[in-house]
Amino acid sequence: MNPLIHPIFDEVTATITYIVYDETGGHAALIDPVLDYFPNSSRTATKSADQVLEFIAKEKLTVEWILETHAHADHVSAAHYLQEKTGGKISIGEHICQVQRVFKSIFNLGADFRVDGSQFDHLFADNDVFSIGRLTAKALFVPGHTPADMAYQIGDVIFVGDTLFMPDVGTARCDFPGGDAHMLYRSIRRLLAFPPETRLFMCHDYPTSGREIQWMSTVQQQREQNIHVNDSVPEDEFVKRRTSRDATLSMPNLILPSIQINIRAGQLPEPENNGTVYLKIPLNAV
Repeated sequence: MNPLIHPIFDEVTATITYIVYDETGGHAALIDPVLDYFPNSSRTATKSADQVLEFIAKEKLTVEWILETHAHADHVSAAHYLQEKTGGKISIGEHICQVQRVFKSIFNLGADFRVDGSQFDHLFADNDVFSIGRLTAKALFVPGHTPADMAYQIGDVIFVGDTLFMPDVGTARCDFPGGDAHMLYRSIRRLLAFPPETRLFMCHDYPTSGREIQWMSTVQQQREQNIHVNDSVPEDEFVKRRTSRDATLSMPNLILPSIQINIRAGQLPEPENNGTVYLKIPLNAV
């Protein structure tokens, strides 16, 4: 059985949240949901996540999984908010522990912050198979952008997270802590070894040349047209290009607030004794 897919595009962060569900049973997984965050006021809102809830209610879906492809640096996860409303297991790859260790140090999170992934309900290992109602899914370990990235193969499609973008945009950056361009190249080649008709769903789109927002391509299109990693680009050349380009990029606008929340599975830090939740801004650390 192949999934039904409902995408929701967040214009502020260029993130696509996916609601993936089986047609007959009404069971669903949510992939990479977005919590609105306004850095100027440091306030959160739920406009994007509430669109997810509206669709779930309309289609009478039962949420079994809330799947994160990695600890995002460009948006705050709505996983915890949505779990409170819908249930479902918040899940990510088992290598999130490595990411937590790095950022526990950067943010000086203290002894009570655990780096065992226990903030999440389930940690996937490579090739773990799971079910979404009558759909069969598999978790694929695809490191490089971060050391903990996962893709999710569900039926005849793969949700690639931050590995590939649309062919005219290329690939994800590799200069975050633990990122590695060699690893990303090999992860992408793993994805592009699937049959050419396999549909690939992106986590982001940054359209060029005035085209409309898009989020789906195929293995064949990526192998023929991706500007960074088509079949004519060997690993060493990709690494050289990727490393050079990454050196010109500024950090994402939301990296400091988002990482602190996302390594907690979308939960905010505990309020302090005045009842206010605080995030940290480390100076000259990232």
